[in-house]
Amino acid sequence: MKQKSIKAIDALEEAQRIALAPFVFQTAVSLRKLGVFNYIFDNRDSNGVSFNEISESLSIPPYGLGVLLEMAESAALVKKNEDERYELTKTGYFLNYDKTVNVNLNFTHDVCYKGLFHLQDAITNGKPEGLQELGAWSTIYEGLSQLSPQVQQSWFEFDHHYSDTIFAEALQQVYARKPKHIFDIGGNTGKFALQCLSNSEDIHITIYDLPGQLKKALANVQKAGFGARVSGTEIDWLAPNPKIAEGADLIWMSQFLDCFSEAEIVTILKTCVASMTQDTHLLITETFTDRQHFDKAKYVLEATSIYFTVMANGNSKMYPATVFERLIDEAGLKIEEDLKLGAYHTMLVCKKK
Repeated sequence: MKQKSIKAIDALEEAQRIALAPFVFQTAVSLRKLGVFNYIFDNRDSNGVSFNEISESLSIPPYGLGVLLEMAESAALVKKNEDERYELTKTGYFLNYDKTVNVNLNFTHDVCYKGLFHLQDAITNGKPEGLQELGAWSTIYEGLSQLSPQVQQSWFEFDHHYSDTIFAEALQQVYARKPKHIFDIGGNTGKFALQCLSNSEDIHITIYDLPGQLKKALANVQKAGFGARVSGTEIDWLAPNPKIAEGADLIWMSQFLDCFSEAEIVTILKTCVASMTQDTHLLITETFTDRQHFDKAKYVLEATSIYFTVMANGNSKMYPATVFERLIDEAGLKIEEDLKLGAYHTMLVCKKK
């Protein structure tokens, strides 16, 4: 992304915004949770709302409301009209009502915010030092099933938001290869498995995941009535010499490999290669940093890399496609098709060399 030249005064203002960004962020979170943004927007046809109306209607002490609204006005989240009544700005509207922004904000606040204080240590030590704010695990994946309900909800909403939208398109590619048995690597809550099973009566799926996630996925599949066509195998990809069974027609990995370092990705792919025949397809779906048309999409992905560094595992990131191409080749695979899915995703259809 080419940086535009800006005046020194504008650069200084931007630097100040960054220096004080946590204050603005927590102000926005507080105004959302207190219902202030909703109240202002819901009364938008009344020529805005007065300070006293907000304070009295929402039972917020005037002092606290005052400091929040002053900060929000300086940050251009709210504005006063000519009658000194508050209205939402467009930025304030999107901050409160845009689904993607809300998913990102909740993920930042509930999952990452406290842990980000430890980023420098994570960089230096190569470990997710911020994870201590959530629990005593080596990686966040070990503790997903044990996170507090709010943190867990925000994590899964973030994860699913950037994957669920391409399932329908991705399934067309899956069905085109007519698989009878699919290995779902990193099955998470079982959403992909459920999509497959709901739209085909012939497919059997084996889910590979850590014990906590696998239990959740199998319970969801069982509850939906597809238990007879799903099996599960516990696996820790960071354990020495991981292995999976033979017999899959298709191996599915969606936003899974970015959770590992380059060396770990090669190990995972080589493990899959050892179980594949020449007819097995391996489908890798990712959001690559060098395949994004919009600057904001690349911005989100690179922020996600910081999450991986300080919270998730300390050694993975959102990768450019060029890195995956090299790792896939190193693992003994070849890319047969390179497909664009939706606005942000790429599917790499691989087979054994």
